[in-house]
Amino acid sequence: MPIPAPGPRDLQVRVRAVSVNPVDHKVRRGGGDKVLGWDAAGEVVAVGSEVSLFTPGDEVYYAGSIDRPGTNSRLHLVDERIVGRKPRSLDFAGAAALPLTTITAWETLFDRFRLDAGSTGTLLVLGAAGGVGSMVIQLARALTGLTVIGSASRDESRKWALDLGAHDVVDHHDLPEGVDYIFSPSTAGRIERFAEILRPGGAITAIDEPEGLDLLPLKAKSISFHWELMFTRPLFQTPDMIVQHDLLDRVADLVDAGAIRSTLTTRLSPINAATITRAHEMVEGGHMVGKVVVAEPLE
Repeated sequence: MPIPAPGPRDLQVRVRAVSVNPVDHKVRRGGGDKVLGWDAAGEVVAVGSEVSLFTPGDEVYYAGSIDRPGTNSRLHLVDERIVGRKPRSLDFAGAAALPLTTITAWETLFDRFRLDAGSTGTLLVLGAAGGVGSMVIQLARALTGLTVIGSASRDESRKWALDLGAHDVVDHHDLPEGVDYIFSPSTAGRIERFAEILRPGGAITAIDEPEGLDLLPLKAKSISFHWELMFTRPLFQTPDMIVQHDLLDRVADLVDAGAIRSTLTTRLSPINAATITRAHEMVEGGHMVGKVVVAEPLE
């Protein structure tokens, strides 16, 4: 492919590491010729005429936008407003594990649930050992007063969630009663159960797209239901796009302070078709704990 020239607000980034998320294989299965990848860490090579946040040589991490070519490429263009500085304490692989899941988790907690440092109550994190669940747990513990309960089915997953800060971990089939908030990466067939275990006035944020979802069971308790898609801001060029830059910088500070850790658990090298394919297979298997990253070889 030709080397892309940056637009006015674009960074041209030399990609050093990428991670694979469920969205990658969903887009791949949709067919057509696309450059996949929506997580990256790398070095700024060139900048557009209106760029003000970064300069060539800066080390960055970001999740890009689903309506532009993806990060599985040597050079990649991304709008500076959705890019953060790479945490100094992480290498490129450790940083590449974070952006998409971090933005999703942050927007779930602080945009959808509208939580803050003084918020209390109980948050149930389904799929607690997954990429987003891992970040929801960490951000909720670091930045709110919530009691965090994760759900997991395997010993490895339970230990992972507890190590990240969950107060307790329950089985997927034995969810606790009386929770205030539910983060759901798998919502199909669960609305009636959510209505039973949530307190009146509770809230759900979902990141999946189940067909024929019936929300009527939530009405009696006035439970609110939210969708979260971290691509919404870049897709629609919202006036507050720069919020994603700000939150990634904030999380970089938290990582460097030791309050948040990378969720990288599997590293593959080098960045080529074979390792990307292997990473997709691992994510599609549905049993990942943490994140798989494909990175340049360690020097």
